[in-house]
Formats: sequence, structure tokens, C-alpha cells
Amino acid sequence: MDCTINWGGPDGMLFVATTGSGHVATMDGAVDGGGHNLAPRPMELLLAGTGGCTAYDVVLILKRGRHAVSGCSVKLSAERADTDPKVFTRIHFAFTVTGQNLPRAAVERAVQLSHEKYCSASAMLEKTAQLSFSVDIVDTQATPAA
Repeated sequence: MDCTINWGGPDGMLFVATTGSGHVATMDGAVDGGGHNLAPRPMELLLAGTGGCTAYDVVLILKRGRHAVSGCSVKLSAERADTDPKVFTRIHFAFTVTGQNLPRAAVERAVQLSHEKYCSASAMLEKTAQLSFSVDIVDTQATPAA
């Protein structure tokens, strides 16, 4: 895996990442840090990547288990250290999983497997941050018409 980061130039703190798979992501800094607030901060993208990594796992695990999953979102709330390097110290993952007749045990197991076995990003962040999880299940089971 590789990635190239290019600075946008001396008028700010804009950076463009080109991934090995050919995709592009833009990052910028806050105005008080010399940026123009035109894109997410690098640490925001790290957090977003972690959320994407674990949501991917949860959906894949549920689909492989032949569960009728139709939606998955995860909201990450993070705290960072006050001093440099300002690593993440706490991250809470609040999952909302949507589908028909999803067993709570299966959804919670998918979240647990992602955290304990599959999600490389959360495994790395766990070295500095306390991770916590919550699960909300929304049943899309159609109600019979009257």
C-alpha cells in the first residue's frame, strides 16, 4: 500500500493525497494554523477512516451471516490529548444498524469481531485511546396494513 501527499503551496496548508488505488483526498488546516479550512483535517480523516474500516467489517460480517442488513452508520466521538503529540485518548463508536429481524446478539458480535479481529485502524488507535462501543438496531420489518 502506498500514498503520496502533495502540499498545495506557500499560501496555506492544503494537502492532496493520492492513494495507491488512484483515489484523491484533500486535507487542510484551520485558519489559526495557517490553513483556509477548505477540507477535513488530517486527524479527522484518520477518525473517518477508522469508522469506515469498522462499519465495513460489521456490514460484511452480517451479510456473510445472511442477515437482512440494509443500513449501517457509526458516529465516532473522540477526545485528544492536550499536549503534543495530540493523540486520540478516547473514542466512542455509536453504531446504528438497520435491517429486518436483526438479532441483537449477531450485531453486537459483528461489532466485537471488527474490534477484536478485523479492523486494523481501531487496533492501531487502541494503542493510545480507550475505545467504547454502543449499538442501536432499527428494525425495518414492514407492519401489516390494516
